Amino acid sequence: MAAILIIDDEPGIRHTLASILEDEHYHVETAEDAIQGLEMLARGTIDLVFLDVLLPRMGGMQALEQIRRDWPGVEVVVISGHANVDMAVRAVKLGAFDFLEKPLSLDRVLTLCRNALALQKLRKENETLRANTGSAGDEIIGTSARIETVRRLIRQAAASDARILITGENGTGKGLLARAVHRLSPRSRHPFVEVNCAAIPESLIESELFGHEKGAFTDAVSNRKGRFELAHGGTLFLDEVGDMSLSAQAKVLRAIQDQKIEPLGSEKTIETDVRIVAATNKNLETECDAGRFRQDLYFRLNVIPIHIPALRDRREDIIPLLNHFLKTTGNTEQEFREETREILENYGWPGNIRELRNLAERIAVMYPGGQINGKALEALLKNPGNRGTGGEGGPRGGLPGSGDRELPADILGKTYNEARESFEKYYLEFHLSRNNGIISRTAEAIGIYPSNLHSKLRKYCIVVNPGSGHGKRDEE
Repeated sequence: MAAILIIDDEPGIRHTLASILEDEHYHVETAEDAIQGLEMLARGTIDLVFLDVLLPRMGGMQALEQIRRDWPGVEVVVISGHANVDMAVRAVKLGAFDFLEKPLSLDRVLTLCRNALALQKLRKENETLRANTGSAGDEIIGTSARIETVRRLIRQAAASDARILITGENGTGKGLLARAVHRLSPRSRHPFVEVNCAAIPESLIESELFGHEKGAFTDAVSNRKGRFELAHGGTLFLDEVGDMSLSAQAKVLRAIQDQKIEPLGSEKTIETDVRIVAATNKNLETECDAGRFRQDLYFRLNVIPIHIPALRDRREDIIPLLNHFLKTTGNTEQEFREETREILENYGWPGNIRELRNLAERIAVMYPGGQINGKALEALLKNPGNRGTGGEGGPRGGLPGSGDRELPADILGKTYNEARESFEKYYLEFHLSRNNGIISRTAEAIGIYPSNLHSKLRKYCIVVNPGSGHGKRDEE
């Protein structure tokens, strides 16, 4: 059953739209303003949003931008009683599926609803197909001895149902390896389901994993399948498993042992047949010693360990990877001169492959089809002064107290939207550091809801690690 969210400050509109859609057997939720609606989007799975333009606290167009940015898979139909052509064009440019003018036409509402949900279903099927069959972006590129070892382990492990624990720094491609294992396994025709344990609030992780019955908690307005059940027959990828709460760890351990789950609020048990692949950027042995991770779960997950080396530890793969990413942007491969090769191979790559992919996109935009010299390459790098793994020097743009976090050196050469996103990431890291990484305290300090902050951390791949500059989850 598709889930639809109506965001409108007029009770009559909310009631009328909800009645129409519920008669068509859709599950409908309503919100009286955009901030409440964004909270509901963060809490559960919504497929389609009907969004009014004129709303209190946050305008509809601003909300549309955030929905498109944080929940790109959700379709949005914008509605307004003060519509004009410019507004409709702007809404579509911002990513709306379509624009509806009040008073609403029953036939038009239902037609747009069916078409939007059909498009979303098609996108999900394409994503599943790509996950099952692979694509150019999913290839494991490189010829170094370390990456060849990883390939060999994947081929050996994929044929079995043994659980796999993938370790490595952020941005090294742990998710790519998990998908590769699934594609090469006998389960490849069944679902590949991913759970980012760091991105889901602790209060919702058990519901996400095991599902819930209607009424199990305040916002449980309908039955919902968990990721274990959705992955039946296939592979369940537990990304950033080291960030899972101890309570959820205990239930995951039991689910692995018994191959059964119990949805929240239900007395029935559901048999599951899933292959578990987990990944983390943490040292789980250290986490076990500190009491933050269950040792028995660690031993269950770590049947076949696969470690992905950081990009700085396989420098011979940098040029092949960069040319691969350039080809995916529609560019041709480049012959890198000695000076540019030296810069690329001596750079520290703190963001690993993710940072290299971003560099490829910048080269594709700024130097399409042409050669790039050393000076231009340094200007495109995030921090040209960072050499090797230690990295001293380079222009600093940090505010007092911001530690190692700094504004990208090339921020003035970015477009407005790119510069805004760069500053927003820096701003969030700065305030997380000032508030010891406590999500609720940071959200209060900068004036946004914790769920919105979680969404932004997800967007910018900011990982909250205990013991670092921004190192704690919410304090209850």
